[in-house]
This record gives sequence, C-alpha cells and structure tokens, in this order.
Amino acid sequence: MLLNTNSNPIVTLFVTSEGASSERRFDKSLTIDRFKERLEPITGVPVSTMRISLYTSNNQLVGAIDDETKMLGYYPVADFMRVEVTDLNPRRVKNAFSDVSKVEKFEITDEEYDKRTDSVRAFKQRHKMGRFGDKSEPDLEYDYAEEASRVSVGQRCEVEPEGAMLAKRGVVRFVGKVEFKPGFWVGVQYDEPLGKHNGTVQDVSYFKCPDKYGAFLRPNKLKVGDYPEEDLFADDDEM
Repeated sequence: MLLNTNSNPIVTLFVTSEGASSERRFDKSLTIDRFKERLEPITGVPVSTMRISLYTSNNQLVGAIDDETKMLGYYPVADFMRVEVTDLNPRRVKNAFSDVSKVEKFEITDEEYDKRTDSVRAFKQRHKMGRFGDKSEPDLEYDYAEEASRVSVGQRCEVEPEGAMLAKRGVVRFVGKVEFKPGFWVGVQYDEPLGKHNGTVQDVSYFKCPDKYGAFLRPNKLKVGDYPEEDLFADDDEM
C-alpha cells in the first residue's frame, strides 16, 4: 500500500457497512484505534471485531487499514474514497436493529381495550369527545343576538384594532344573519379601502359599497357612536 502524500489534514470519506452508508470527515492525525472508535457508532460494528478496507472513488480495493498504532494519514486516503467496515463476528445477528419484522407486536382485543382506563378511548369517553359526545345536547354556539340588537344600520362605528394595527372607522350597512356563517353579523363599509369585498359574499349581496371597503364582523368586535371620518391630512397643530 502506498503512503499518503496529501498535506490536507482533513479528509472526506464514504463510510459503508451492512445496513449503513454515510459521508463523514475525519482528521488524518487520528490513530487507527481512535478511527475505529469513531466508526463504531456510525456502523454499529464493535471495535473488537471490526475490519476496515479502503477503496478508491472508483470502488477499487486499495487495501486494509489494520495497524492501530498508525495514523489515518499514514494510509493513502483521499477525499471521497470509501472505507468498508466489516464485522468479523460470525455469530452476530445482522440487521438486528433495523429489521422491524422481527419485533414482537403487542396485540389486544377490542373488548380488553374497552376495559382499560388509561387508553385514548377511555379519555375521550370521559370527556365526551368525538363520537362519544352527547348528540342530544342542543347547539350551544353563541349567536351574538344580544350584541346585534344594540347596532343599527347607518350608525358610525369603530372596529377594535388587532395587535399593532390602528382602529378602523366606517358606517354600519347591515345587521343580521348571513348564509356563510351561523349567528348575527354586522356589515361595515370602511372609510378607507381596508375591507375584503363590496358587500357581496359567496354570490349573496348583503349591502353595496365600493370594492375592498366592505367587511363582516361579529357585533362584539366594534363600537357604535360618534366616530366621525378621520382626515388623514389634518394638521393637529393648526386650528
């Protein structure tokens, strides 16, 4: 085997073994015994029964890497060559940790599962979730009827801001139930094009306004009262 004359202290090698393949970088100053220690968690092959063979990038055998007193750089390793790690123990079971077909599966009958109190099914039953919910209970979804009764078409309003956004003002154009969602809704025409539509949603016209000026909100999301249209160009320092 030729000695290594490459001065680069780091080498990139393909590491292969039965059931494993990866690309790794190694310091050439590693002794072969330390090199084997690095390879053990990568390949699953114990150091005590490990044989290392070096191949070129064209998959031609160069020779064995077997002198544990030598450094990795002693051997003619170069980038993208391959080291094949073989387990010399004939009694070791191959693919013991990757072949799931050999894993014993825990099985339980449906009747036994129903008797368990620590299962997902038992949790859902206790909390009446999913198919275990009480279908006889009335629909308790809040419809915002009381809040809607305090809002009238034509009133000025201000919509509560979300996060760092500024409050939006406009005119109430619609109060009532809609087809796209249950409960009561308020249709608003904003003073600026900050909306989503022109008062028509899913081909149903609830009110009319310029496009992108209209929006629907729950009645609790806005306040009605004396909210005049803001003049964006007004000067607060000028009377």
